[in-house]
Amino acid sequence: MYEPIRTKPVVQRMGGTTVDYPHSSRGEALGIQLAGHLAALLAVTDELGLDEAAAEIAAQVTRLRGAQPARASHGPAGNAAALHQRAHDLAARALLVAASRADTTVAILAAERMDAHAAALESLDLAGAL
Repeated sequence: MYEPIRTKPVVQRMGGTTVDYPHSSRGEALGIQLAGHLAALLAVTDELGLDEAAAEIAAQVTRLRGAQPARASHGPAGNAAALHQRAHDLAARALLVAASRADTTVAILAAERMDAHAAALESLDLAGAL
């Protein structure tokens, strides 16, 4: 037949706030998201072979995660325009999260990367038009 539950409930459904699993604050969640966007930007930057920019991004990922990011070896760059567009989009996402988190260092870095990739895209478009 039916046996009543004898253990304390882990989650109270209505009104109570008892929860036995860890929660992250909004700031921590934004930090995790920002580190993820920067790590993706780092991968594309490494693929483009932009060593100086990659070092700056890696330093910020290290600061956010507390550990060195995994780095891929330089492989042959694929379509440069597509890589620059991807990097621009990732830098824009990082800028958005950095602004939400009020992380001015990363916001400035992301804005600089957006400008650099936009300029690279323009020069590739101009070179393709000639």
